[in-house]
Amino acid sequence: MPNIRSAKKALKQNIKKQKKNLQVKNKMKKVVKDLNKLIQEIEKSTEKITAENLKELQAGLKLSYKAIDKTTKNKILKKNTASRKKSKLAKKINILEKREKK
Repeated sequence: MPNIRSAKKALKQNIKKQKKNLQVKNKMKKVVKDLNKLIQEIEKSTEKITAENLKELQAGLKLSYKAIDKTTKNKILKKNTASRKKSKLAKKINILEKREKK
């Protein structure tokens, strides 16, 4: 525990910021996880991919991008980490879109 008054205040601020950052990061992880779950469900289905499924995927991708960008803007994630996550998601969806066209 800090002894100096300003250090005590700084500790309080750090704890508040840590909680807020954790909330934002967990929200982003949840959105990405939901999209990955949706992708896996579509991959497992033996039926052909429908246009409705693709619309769901695009909407999920848009939400994921938004969440990832927010975490990057708040400097919770680094820029390259965010772009890597977005790229991975986009690749998965592009593979499904190509499979749908065939």
